Amino acid sequence: MDDLDAARYISLTTFKKDGSPVSTPVWITGAAGTYAFTTGDQAWKTRRLRRDPSVRVQVCDMRGRVAPQATRYVGTGEVASSADAVAAAELALAAKYGWQFHAIRIFESMKGRFGRGPRQEPVAIHLSLGEG
Repeated sequence: MDDLDAARYISLTTFKKDGSPVSTPVWITGAAGTYAFTTGDQAWKTRRLRRDPSVRVQVCDMRGRVAPQATRYVGTGEVASSADAVAAAELALAAKYGWQFHAIRIFESMKGRFGRGPRQEPVAIHLSLGEG
């Protein structure tokens, strides 16, 4: 899992009600099969994970493109909405991504102030993964 531990982006695949996969590139932090990231409580990936915790993960580039030889990992995702869980995930993401993480937070704050998009509360997504 060294590739996941060092990855800047992963392709997170969650599943619709009909079983169709939906892949989204996300930042990730963590190691040794336990990872986390943050997103909004109304994001589609969050809604899908609340209904079906099954996930597939592969290392990708910032646009979500997965290399043909990329290892596929399978596991589960859990949505955590507590302030402590969100703060811990954000702290780890800030340590890994630095100024980029802070720039995204500023952008999201400004978007909310100008009424762009739905108001969302942050949640932490915890992934437990193994090779599959």
